[in-house]
Amino acid sequence: MNNSYDVIIVGGGNAALCAAISAHEGGANVLVLERAPVEKRGGNSYFTDGAIRVAYNRLDMLREVLPDLTDYDSEQIVMPPYTEDDFMNDLMRVTSGKSDIKLARHLISKSFETIKWMYKNGVKFELNYDNQSYEKEGKRHFWGGLPLKTSGKGVGLIKQLYQRVDQLGIKVEYDARTVDLISVDDGVTGVVVEKNGELVQIYSKTVILACGSFEANKKMRIEFLGKEWEGAIVRGTEYNTGDGLDMAVKAGASKYGDWGSCHSIGTDYNAPAVGDFNKPGDIYKKSSFPLGLMFNLEGKRFVDEGADFRNYTYAKYGREILKQPGHKAFQVFDAKVHPLLRDEYTLDEATCYQADSLEELADLMKISKEVFKDTIHEYNLSVQEGDYNPSIKDGKGTVGITPPKTN
Repeated sequence: MNNSYDVIIVGGGNAALCAAISAHEGGANVLVLERAPVEKRGGNSYFTDGAIRVAYNRLDMLREVLPDLTDYDSEQIVMPPYTEDDFMNDLMRVTSGKSDIKLARHLISKSFETIKWMYKNGVKFELNYDNQSYEKEGKRHFWGGLPLKTSGKGVGLIKQLYQRVDQLGIKVEYDARTVDLISVDDGVTGVVVEKNGELVQIYSKTVILACGSFEANKKMRIEFLGKEWEGAIVRGTEYNTGDGLDMAVKAGASKYGDWGSCHSIGTDYNAPAVGDFNKPGDIYKKSSFPLGLMFNLEGKRFVDEGADFRNYTYAKYGREILKQPGHKAFQVFDAKVHPLLRDEYTLDEATCYQADSLEELADLMKISKEVFKDTIHEYNLSVQEGDYNPSIKDGKGTVGITPPKTN
């Protein structure tokens, strides 16, 4: 390993690799430092479904990165526009107005331009038929503003980006944990790397930290998120332990943003403690909750399952589940909606109880039978009359119960 580069990228996921490719395009001599071994490279990006939110005005615009989509295919698709204003409104709504306006505008205004740049660098995209559309009168209707995903999900994204990195001759060091920044009065001049049991100093004009947050660090989770987060499952890489944040603060960086919240989904109770690279993709998530009801061990509901499309609530309801007794909740569905559930509910890895009565189901779940039955009875009585359409927010919900179910 050389000891001097123009740009050092710390991390090995989507952000890191895109930064490395971009720096190379600018003429820089680039080094990527990936803490994980080669078989576990890719960070959290490896485990995602690959859906990427972008602003677009029409389907023809998306076809710039969907070369296999024919004119005939396009005629069978109903694709509402998702403008920059739509993107901004959604972002500010789901973050309760906490997002940095300047950064948000930059993210949104450059979103499709960035997708086109990724496409130019070998990342393939496809329409997110399974998760973001439904069939009606022979056509596919898309909803939720999230129609694009990377081919092969996160696994495909990482594979394609590393192929591009290799093609460009960008140097990647694996099993290379960056433990400190080398800094002088006028800024950071390099990094200290732990490699093969030794500490190595590598110098650079620029260091980019793209090495994730602290979700795999139990101590930091407790410190910044709360005591209940000690029991959280890490659904991605075990290597995101906050090293980059610690190094940056030590070098004089200011903490910024909201360190007390995070992207937290409800995941299968029997999922592995950290992401399993032999079973990639987000296979343990449970995101069809708007179609049913969620109960804690006391037999009570505790969130508004239909507050919004799952796109806008799934990433925060994990926190609400973690607050419940035993850090556990049950999602309950009936036979009517069962065919509408997402694919992850039918996988071998899914934990499922099935019964022919509420009493039998309560026994399997080991929750309070009477409270469970009373909660469902009260819910059923509170539901407004009207047609049931799970693909839209139609306002058909409950009246007089807490928490409500809004749609």
